Amino acid sequence: MSAPLKFYYDLLSQPSRAMLIFLKVAKIPFESLPVALRKAEHLSDEFREVNPFQKVPCINDNGFKLGESVAIVRYLANKHNISGNWYPKDVKKQALIDEYLEWQHNNTRLSCTLYFMLLWLQPLKTGKKPSPESVAEHQKRVEDTLDAIENIWLEKNSFLAGDEISVADIWGACEIEQLLLTPFDFRKGRPRLSAWMDRVRSSSNPHYDEAHKVIAKMAQNPAKL
Repeated sequence: MSAPLKFYYDLLSQPSRAMLIFLKVAKIPFESLPVALRKAEHLSDEFREVNPFQKVPCINDNGFKLGESVAIVRYLANKHNISGNWYPKDVKKQALIDEYLEWQHNNTRLSCTLYFMLLWLQPLKTGKKPSPESVAEHQKRVEDTLDAIENIWLEKNSFLAGDEISVADIWGACEIEQLLLTPFDFRKGRPRLSAWMDRVRSSSNPHYDEAHKVIAKMAQNPAKL
């Protein structure tokens, strides 16, 4: 009998949170191995043996090591024959999910992460506020991304890839949820996005709230990681 999947993650990482939710909803057994980014544990020689890119999330599946969350979810969905809505076998449904997962790299993930770093992480580390010009520039990119989700991805569907929740929704919602740590109200003026976020949370709970417990604490007390 093979050992459980080893899952390396940090709940400060958006893809780590998404992967944790997926493992839970898909009922894939795993060994939980937190890596504290704030303590630079990902930069250790020991962790480099797990993932030479020194990032989370990553896995070690009985000697098969893999990084990059999208690659991991595809691998696990195929290996464990995940059925149903999360990453279906139907090639057209799968392609619609992949369409968002590919789109997000230069949109949801890039814009939301850079804005979060500018508004929250950098001031916390340096004690300096960003310039109004930088804030306006980065916020515009976030707004363009969220407007695309509101007016294109969710124009006709309840979820990003159709009328059922999938891994696309988990990956998208986890990126956007991090904006709670900034002053920007991402729900304002976006009723479809707001309702979608609520559906994603309710459809994947209690795992969604579990994965975001650190973010919730940080939102209440920014001085504590």
